[in-house]
Parts: sequence; C-alpha cells; structure tokens
Amino acid sequence: MTDTKTKNEDSDKKDFPNTEKNQIKSPNKANKERKSVQAIDDKKDHTVLSNERIANELFDELISRKISLKDEINDLEKKRDEIDKDIETNFSGQSDNIAKRVKGFQDYLSGALQNLSQTVERLELISQPIVVKPSPLDQNQVKPSKDEIINSPAVADIFKPDEKIIRKCFSNFTSQPDFYAEPWTLRRTLDPEGIEILDDWFFNLGGRGAIESRGSRPKNAMIAAGLISILGELYGDQFQTLILASEPERLGEWRRILQDSLGLTRDDFGPNSGIVLFERAEGVIERADRLEENNEVPMIIVDASETTVEIPILQFPLWLAFVGSEEEIYESSEFN
Repeated sequence: MTDTKTKNEDSDKKDFPNTEKNQIKSPNKANKERKSVQAIDDKKDHTVLSNERIANELFDELISRKISLKDEINDLEKKRDEIDKDIETNFSGQSDNIAKRVKGFQDYLSGALQNLSQTVERLELISQPIVVKPSPLDQNQVKPSKDEIINSPAVADIFKPDEKIIRKCFSNFTSQPDFYAEPWTLRRTLDPEGIEILDDWFFNLGGRGAIESRGSRPKNAMIAAGLISILGELYGDQFQTLILASEPERLGEWRRILQDSLGLTRDDFGPNSGIVLFERAEGVIERADRLEENNEVPMIIVDASETTVEIPILQFPLWLAFVGSEEEIYESSEFN
C-alpha cells in the first residue's frame, strides 16, 4: 500500500515537469503564428500598395496623353480654320471663271472628238488615181468684142433680190424673243445697233468684210447668230458656217452662245452639220474649198481675238471678221 502510494506520488512528480514544459512551449508557438500572419498581412499590404501605384501611374499617363491629344486637336482645328479662310479669300472670286473655262474646254473637246470620229469614218483608205486637170490659162479664152457689154452686179447689190426677206428678218429680230422658235431661228432680240451692223454687212459690204467688235464675244456671237439665221432662210441646207478662234475656250464659248440663241443641239456642230469650229485657218480654208466643190456656200466667221486674217479666206464669197480693240486683244493674250 505504501509502495503504491509512493509510486503514484512519483508519477505525479514526473508528470508535473512535462506540464510546465508544455506551458513554456505554447507562447513560442503563438509568436510564430503571429509572425506568420503578420508577414502575410504585410505581403498583402505591399501587393495592394504596388497595385495602387501602378494604377496611379497608368492613370497619370492616360491623363497626359489625353491632354496632348486635345492640344493636337486644337492645333489641327486652327489650321483647318486658316485653310478655310484662305480658300474663301483667294479662290471664291475665281471659282466661276475657272468653272467656265473648264466647261468651255470640255464642250470643245467633246465636239472635237466627235468631229474626229466622223472624219475617220469617212476616210477612204484606197488610193485614188491622180487626175491632172488642165489649167485655165491653157484654154483658149474668148475675148469679148468691143460692142459687148459685160454686166456684173456690184458687190453691194448681191443681196438686193433678197432684200425683202432680209428686212423681214430684221423686223423679227427687234420684236419680243421667241424662246420656242424653230431651230436655226434667232430666239433672242437685237438692239438697233446690231440691226445696223447686219444691214451694213448685207447691203454695203455685200456679205464680205470686217466689222468692229462690239466689245465682247457674247455680243459678237449674237450678231453672228443673226447672220446664220438669215442665211438659213436664203440658202437652206446648202451653206455651212465655219468659225475660226485659236483657243478651245473661245470655241467653247461660241458653241454655247450659238446653241442657246439658235436653239441648236450638240449634233448641229460637226463636219456634217451646220456649224464647224476651227483653231487653225488652214482647216477653214480646206473645208471652204471642199464645200464650194460640192456646190455649197461656206460662211466664215473670224473671232475678234485673231490679229490677222489669212489672204485665202478673203477669196470666199461670204466671210465676216470681227476687229477687236487693243483691250480685247490684250485680254486675250493675258488669258493664254
């Protein structure tokens, strides 16, 4: 019994030191756990701070880029306003003139291409035999006897038989314009000065001569339109008008005015039509010779910008040359 009690006491004594040892170890373990938790928290805090720093840097960079883009946009808008202002001040007054010149060249070019295609279609690719005609000087001419009287009408009297028809046309030209008249009939009115010019050309110059320009191509073209209308009444389809002007823009202006004042279409301008436009006098002379060979009448009109008239043109029965003033010729040379 005593031994048993002693054993129990000894066992109690042996267990007590273990308990103290356990109590001593517990604070160390807690400290480690706290340190571990604190390290994790510090790491989390460091990560959060790093993310915030990166976000702030990105945000600052976006703001700076936005500011720079706004500055660039403002600069571009200023440049745009300056360009718009420059265009309005420098080109607004010339836009109409440029458009007219481009339109005139376009009209002339399209007509020239059409004329070229028609000419090519009519070309004869088979060589023709050369026929030599005897010269009129080689023929025996019959001299008129002294008693014979040769009656040749004066130049001014060529249109006397048709004076009534011509005067009636003059009267129609001074009345109200007929915008729905037949093609090749003047649809505009002429002032008394224009009627005087026509009267002088028909009954004093006999259809061949130069007259003073009226100061502008539209006014000259209206006089020419009146002549074409009257000659259409006299000769019908047996005459063709040949217009000479050395620049495409001038020919385009002639085309527009005649087309409007005579009620014509684009088909009325061409080698096989009523009006043909030329830049060179050689083409006019060649075409007029061909018309006379076909028993047709050429009517030649020379623009006021032409400073000279070729001598062969003067041999044809009907021609009209507008004599431009020094200002008109100077403006034409500046236009080139």
